[in-house]
Amino acid sequence: MIDEVFSRYQRERPRIEIAAKLTAAHLRRRAARSRINCEISCRAKDVGSFVTKVQHKNYTDPWAQVTDKAGVRVVVQHEGLLNPMLDLVQESLTVVGEPEDDRLVVGAEDRLQYPRLHVQVIASGDQASDDGKPYECEIQIRTEAMDLWARMSHKLMYKAEASAVPSNVRRSLYRLIALIELYDLEVRRGVEAMVHYPDVAQSNRLLDEAEHLFRTFTEHRSRRDLSEEVVDVLVKAIPDPVAYPERLEKFIDERREDLERAYKDYGPESDHFLRHGRYILASQPESLIIFERLTSSKLLLHGRWVDELPMSMLDDMADAWGVSL
Repeated sequence: MIDEVFSRYQRERPRIEIAAKLTAAHLRRRAARSRINCEISCRAKDVGSFVTKVQHKNYTDPWAQVTDKAGVRVVVQHEGLLNPMLDLVQESLTVVGEPEDDRLVVGAEDRLQYPRLHVQVIASGDQASDDGKPYECEIQIRTEAMDLWARMSHKLMYKAEASAVPSNVRRSLYRLIALIELYDLEVRRGVEAMVHYPDVAQSNRLLDEAEHLFRTFTEHRSRRDLSEEVVDVLVKAIPDPVAYPERLEKFIDERREDLERAYKDYGPESDHFLRHGRYILASQPESLIIFERLTSSKLLLHGRWVDELPMSMLDDMADAWGVSL
């Protein structure tokens, strides 16, 4: 049985990997549009891990019982975003069974444990197994602090025999969960408090909005330090920053095809960026704001830019957008 399942998994793994990627891409787009700050990764279980799990678990129906052949991990900024992300998954994908939510376990309040939040779904896309059934995908939802603890403890304790890890070491690792809970609560408190200080948070909110919208075009990881430097200048070229996010979203809806073309030709996957290192701002979320300002108010943008940032960067963006300065 193991040999048969092993051969089948080797054969189908490329399709499973596609299913995981399509599911992750679907959730990235939905999370971006819902303004949920998160990082999403995916994987198809490697063949060795699959076989090892089958052997150790003594499954009677290993193909059906190994439910994490395709996996997606969603890491949100703080614990206040766990439920919104869970709701988004349940609303946008077909859920199989009940979510595995350790936060709701009654009687475990006095224990220090990692609160799992896993959802089994039908994978996005049209990939299907040899028997014609769509693939399932296990989605893990964590906070950044939970993810840090999980990755650290995984390295130290994964698949180790209980007796091989000293009890004081195991206890130390689990004590860290108390700090993780406090960290998550303080991050949430800080994020929510900043909403009440518009003068301090305006640039941050504008950048957050651009990052959410940028994720609907690309999965590229941008440079936050560069974004902060550029957005501090861009906010000076926007007459009404409070109302601007709505204007930016409308601009993107109206010009999405033009934006997709610009990113294809000059963005993070283009030859201009990969081979020549030019048009660096086209690989950044603030590029959306720059393109909108070049369309609506390029003279104001130019006037604010010229004394604070290299003009070559704005010239490149104007070239990518097909306008003259």
